[in-house]
Amino acid sequence: MLDGFAVVLEPKNLLYCLLGVVIGMLIGVLPGLGPAATIAILLPMTFGLEPVTSIIMLAGIFYGAQYGGTITSVLLRLPGEASSVVTVFDGHAMARQGRAGTALGIAAIGSFVGGTLSIIALTLVAPFVAGFALDFGPPEYAALALLGILLVATVSNSGKLKALIAAATGLLLATVGRDDFISVERFTFGNLSLADGLDFVPIAMGLFGLGEILYNLEERHRATQAPAAVNDIWPSRADLRQASGAIGRGGVLGFFLGILPGGGAVLSSLAAYALEKRRSRHPERFGHGAIEGVAAPETANNAAATSSFIPLLSLGIPANATMAVIFGALLIQGITPGPQLVTEHPDLFWGVVNSMYLGNVLLLIMSMPLVGLFVRILRVRPAILAPITALITLIGAYTVRNDVFDIGLVVFFGVVGYLMKKAGFDPGPLVLAFVLGSLLETSLRRSLLLFDGNPAGFLTRPISGVLLACLLVVAVLPAARALIRRRSSSREQQDA
Repeated sequence: MLDGFAVVLEPKNLLYCLLGVVIGMLIGVLPGLGPAATIAILLPMTFGLEPVTSIIMLAGIFYGAQYGGTITSVLLRLPGEASSVVTVFDGHAMARQGRAGTALGIAAIGSFVGGTLSIIALTLVAPFVAGFALDFGPPEYAALALLGILLVATVSNSGKLKALIAAATGLLLATVGRDDFISVERFTFGNLSLADGLDFVPIAMGLFGLGEILYNLEERHRATQAPAAVNDIWPSRADLRQASGAIGRGGVLGFFLGILPGGGAVLSSLAAYALEKRRSRHPERFGHGAIEGVAAPETANNAAATSSFIPLLSLGIPANATMAVIFGALLIQGITPGPQLVTEHPDLFWGVVNSMYLGNVLLLIMSMPLVGLFVRILRVRPAILAPITALITLIGAYTVRNDVFDIGLVVFFGVVGYLMKKAGFDPGPLVLAFVLGSLLETSLRRSLLLFDGNPAGFLTRPISGVLLACLLVVAVLPAARALIRRRSSSREQQDA
């Protein structure tokens, strides 16, 4: 470990760590591009760098983008990444109440704490936890994805029935495109642009970005008050006290869920938000500016971003798309990630791990002073801000695949988002179910092939059986509580 700090503190590595964090934050602010695409674009730049230097820079881009995505989620209601969708619910509500500085400040602190806790755990228990992750197969991922989709109903404020309808729509959208198993096109209507399926960016940008703009056009004739001035960027002691438990629980939950391949960061932010809402004595505050609704998911997704390096560095298994690109960068450098990486290349392993300590400190130092600059966006008149937001949305969607068809998708889903908001539907469950839908379908079909079509096979495996039991509890517990309340109220009426 000490040798790893010596590697990081070399001026060249220190410079590239700072460069990676800055690029990551900027990429997070620009919706659409994302860390995976950015790292892929910068891969040629790593050819002339030493392996340690290049991976330190790429890692900085990854966890720097996690906080950058928070900025647009809070200020513009534009989640650039799937893991930032949950932050929109309370982060943007706080911004509209004049508490944007507090929201961004607590997000920065939560990101730092979650990332740091995850790095410490990565240092101490990486081999043990990575070994546990090997026990996850298709049945476990199917049960985990199903549990995540069911939790979607608990994070929405539009009512459980409407949330489940939106989630079902998201699952349907996830099936568009070519079938991975038998290569049959589904719901493409002969359009080649839909053969590879729908992308997350046009859907999220349309539903949250353009849909919000269209909905607000109806409010122009009404007198709107400007948000209250933000005097204190640092959260107050009361805010820190209120969010401390959410930050701690989000960090632990994000660390363990981030190790799992698939939707680790998405599941961690979703699960952390759902946990805080269930624990709260006043769950009705969530969705209307609850500070725990920002602290928990932001801590969880940053912890997950860091812990996703465990299976990559320890086992050679990329946990998500960004890790897959970094995996390719290591191969380009002639290094094969796996169990022998620690012994064969200790300078790289400990250099990358220890660079995250420093990178998180740099992220906190840079993000807090810049919060005031970000908050000034709210002072721009809506007549100016709305076209700029729409332009950023369309450009962000186009840059992903350089396809004009994606711009058409943004417009289409913008109209859908407008109609959903008019009808009282929350678009969050739709987007989250869409992200988890592909993982659910692929894992479920692989599991059924393993079990020769017998669904009882899920119960024969310990981890999937426990997850399904949790699923049953989540589904049945609210109904049981409602039944008990009805019986107690009827008894009270009879006694009266």
